[in-house]
Amino acid sequence: MLSVVGCMYLLTFYFNPQAGQDALLAAFKILKMIIPILLVVFFLMALLHTFIDSKSISRHIGEQSGVRGWVIALVGGILSHGPAYVWYPMISDLRKHGARDGLLVAFFYTRSIKLPWLPLMVSYFGLAFTVVLTGLVILSAWIQGMIVDKLTRVFEE
Repeated sequence: MLSVVGCMYLLTFYFNPQAGQDALLAAFKILKMIIPILLVVFFLMALLHTFIDSKSISRHIGEQSGVRGWVIALVGGILSHGPAYVWYPMISDLRKHGARDGLLVAFFYTRSIKLPWLPLMVSYFGLAFTVVLTGLVILSAWIQGMIVDKLTRVFEE
């Protein structure tokens, strides 16, 4: 993929140097924006590998995690920031250590709730609408996670 993107940049530079330069500057601007988030995620992954063992992960977000696992997944998704793809390496690592797929789905689903934007949403749509919508997103995240857990069990058998 990196080779294809590199070739595309070279072709763009060849046929339209200004467009190539603009595209490269835009790419660096995006990279500058996501580097802090990547650093946080890599730091969290390092902490995960250093201080948390597989049994601990399984206890909190594994098969027997219960309500605590759902709370961690739902609240964690709401509190997480940045592009979703930046979280992929850490989520993949959690999955390898025994995290339930349903909880990971719930985490990603609740990422659509953006805490910094809630006051703006209240100002545009009102408190009742914002509370109902946020509640429905959380409920939907839980339902989607439950469906994925059931489907995962079916396909594993």
